[in-house]
Amino acid sequence: MFVVVRSSNGSRGAVEAVRGQAEKAGLGTSVFEGEGRSVVGLEGEVPIELRAILETIPGVEDVVGGEAEAAEAKTRDLRVKSIRPLEPPAILLEQLPLSRRAAATVRRAREEVVRVLNGEDDRLIVVVGPCSVHDPQAALDYARRLLEVAEELREDLLILMRVYFEKPRTTVGWKGLINDPHLDGSFDINAGLRAARGLLLEIAELGLPAGCEVLDPISPQFFSDVIAWSAIGARTTESQVHRDLASGLSMPVGFKNGTDGNIQIAIDALRAADYPHHFLGVTEQGLAAIVNARGNEDCHVILRGGKQTGTNFDAESVRDTLAALRKVGLPERVMIDTSHGNSLKDYRRQPAVASDIASQVAGGQRGIVGVLMESFLEDGAQDLTEGGTDLVYGQSVTDACMGWGMTVPVLRELAEAVRARRDR
Repeated sequence: MFVVVRSSNGSRGAVEAVRGQAEKAGLGTSVFEGEGRSVVGLEGEVPIELRAILETIPGVEDVVGGEAEAAEAKTRDLRVKSIRPLEPPAILLEQLPLSRRAAATVRRAREEVVRVLNGEDDRLIVVVGPCSVHDPQAALDYARRLLEVAEELREDLLILMRVYFEKPRTTVGWKGLINDPHLDGSFDINAGLRAARGLLLEIAELGLPAGCEVLDPISPQFFSDVIAWSAIGARTTESQVHRDLASGLSMPVGFKNGTDGNIQIAIDALRAADYPHHFLGVTEQGLAAIVNARGNEDCHVILRGGKQTGTNFDAESVRDTLAALRKVGLPERVMIDTSHGNSLKDYRRQPAVASDIASQVAGGQRGIVGVLMESFLEDGAQDLTEGGTDLVYGQSVTDACMGWGMTVPVLRELAEAVRARRDR
């Protein structure tokens, strides 16, 4: 339930009165200040009697939602237990602003990624990092290590850190730091969005650009200004919502082939995202809105293997993909995921996949513009515990990743391959 209070000299008293009545009923509250009004969100099941009391408080303009309306018309939200207020993006952007240094990191990386995609820069884009972030401190430690290697290999590799906060699931499971930041089923999404933006800002302040997967049309409003590259995953590439969303994103976007290995849906997604679209979204103030996007020409395919087709990182698969792109008049450029279907879900195979890619690059294949890898401080993965207690520091709680010791030689091999291609 939401209680709208008119802004006036006595509005603070009205807000406190609403909160006091809610607390008596055992309900939590959240307060959001808007222009001319304050909104108090009540968390939990609100009795009809409480609604009547709230409506009598001086300064209360409206009471929206609650059991009273459900009793009148039992056709809405029948399977919804509760609806909690989401903090408007504008508040987070103001409280955690993008500094000049961080903005320069993002802007420069976006421009460099586009140059690589367009064949104006012969480096290889490498997006490398944890399958998903569950511990911001461990992710930041990883970022510091990666920055050193990125600076060392900057002539040959354009390295971005993979910083994924949202985890798509085939069935059920932990959905990522944004959805459940405390790892305990409390689903404190407001805190998750704050943690995500805060981490991205710290990484950008280091001078290291980041890449994220985008899962919905709302969360980008909270941190898209800190992302240099983004991905649309295998489960969502065919989704119209995500194709529309990609058409309006401010950074280059990679579309993965489907989980079955179908590359045509990724190619179709590129064509769709390149066109203007109108779709539903939210403003920075958190209002539902109609977004008019211009289209995004900076998109590319990501080959990640598939359940039916098997791996697709080999030279023949790359040539077939480039030919399919050429056939429909799209730029011939692909990124290859060394994990997922291409590693047969065995992180220990990632170096071998990367080595095959390096051989193709060294042999002169210029259609390969990037590599996507799953890597963290420690090898492997661990089961998630309640509240994240007793977890191994720097080890994934989702897909198993290469450890740091396994990652650095792979990066050096890819850099050497770029030098060999350059010398041909």
